[in-house]
Amino acid sequence: MSRYTGPRLRVVRRFQQQIPGLARKSDGVRTNPPGQHGERRIRMSDYRLRLDEKQKLRYNYGVTERQLRKYFREAKRLKGDTGKNLLTLLESRLDNVIFRLGFAPTVPAARQLVSHGHVAINGSRVNIPSYVVKAGDVITPSEKSKAHPVIVETVANPSLSLADYLDLDEKKLEGIFKRAPDRQDIALEVQENFVVEYYSRVA
Repeated sequence: MSRYTGPRLRVVRRFQQQIPGLARKSDGVRTNPPGQHGERRIRMSDYRLRLDEKQKLRYNYGVTERQLRKYFREAKRLKGDTGKNLLTLLESRLDNVIFRLGFAPTVPAARQLVSHGHVAINGSRVNIPSYVVKAGDVITPSEKSKAHPVIVETVANPSLSLADYLDLDEKKLEGIFKRAPDRQDIALEVQENFVVEYYSRVA
């Protein structure tokens, strides 16, 4: 299954909550789900509840189903809580770190910046959005990209407040990945235990 490229506010309305990595806008006027019959109250099955939590991760972090399954398998191999491990792995992706530093308004925009070679880690250009950032890494726009309109505008008006696991020098446009993200650092409202249960059932 490929990445979602459709209407973003439709997704926000579907979950009736903000998906910060997907869209900067929020559909605060209409709280009913999208579609002709959106105002009907439908009882959610246990499977649907778990599926929706899994889909929130896909939409927020811009990953494919195959990628998310791979992250889940890796999270299971790590010590500790699988759900928290999964969130830490996703939050440590380079495209998400660029977004959380305020260099891009959304994760898709951050992925484009990375793919087009506008980002450097420890002075070396990296164009792989899924690159896992490690503690102590210094993330900056490349020298020629520091005046990029998207970066300049978003730094001046970031989508989210700076996470505790990051440090940012706005004058130098230099971010530092201080440590692995904790559960409280996750901006998305998601029940990660439902995601674990979903994959445990379908595996």
